[in-house]
Amino acid sequence: MSSNDRSTDHIRVYLVDDHPAIREAIRDTIEGTIDMEICGETSSSDEAFREIEEIQPDVAIVDISLNDAHGLDLVQNVRSQYPEVRMIVFSMYDENVYAERAIRAGAAGYLMKSEPTKNIIEAVRSAHDGEVYLSRKMSSRILNKVAMGRTAEPSFAIDELTDREMAVFQMLGQGYSVQEIQDRLSLSRKTIETYRRRAKEKLGFDTVSELLQYAVQWTYGQGTHGEGEASAQQSS
Repeated sequence: MSSNDRSTDHIRVYLVDDHPAIREAIRDTIEGTIDMEICGETSSSDEAFREIEEIQPDVAIVDISLNDAHGLDLVQNVRSQYPEVRMIVFSMYDENVYAERAIRAGAAGYLMKSEPTKNIIEAVRSAHDGEVYLSRKMSSRILNKVAMGRTAEPSFAIDELTDREMAVFQMLGQGYSVQEIQDRLSLSRKTIETYRRRAKEKLGFDTVSELLQYAVQWTYGQGTHGEGEASAQQSS
């Protein structure tokens, strides 16, 4: 769904989330704010990229877990092609895991779905004003990391994973098979298996089965289990 109606005195917001109830909640929040409007929404990364090109919203709110792609890939693609569009990642994943990754990908903010809906308004305004929106806790963590220098050890083992390794790890925990991850990320099976192997090694596991068990436990802890279809088998 899209709209080409432009109101120069409104902040025009585009929504990308594969959960209709989440989009409805955000829509109600945005449309209840006098200086904002929804100019389009979708559950698809491909459609989002096409419509963002056409509509040129001021701000786009993007979930990490989408049906046809990883949300950070969309953030990177939009940021590289349309840098004037400010991107906010709105996710169920803990900010300690994904906030810094989202900012590196080009997002102007990171917001957890567990936060009050009023924070969406604050995040949109901050992004539109050219600022970066993060929680006070996350801002302090990143500043402390910078103060300590780039050679500081990662705070958590999961921090050692690259963005691609993290995406594969996350999808494994959600029950996606290697073939399904390959289709969603548009990568070869060999590449997916390489990312899986590297994640296994970095996290200190001897087998893929141990990695999968940990990935599922981690995903349950993040509250995002059950988003993928369980795979019948995963080969090590």
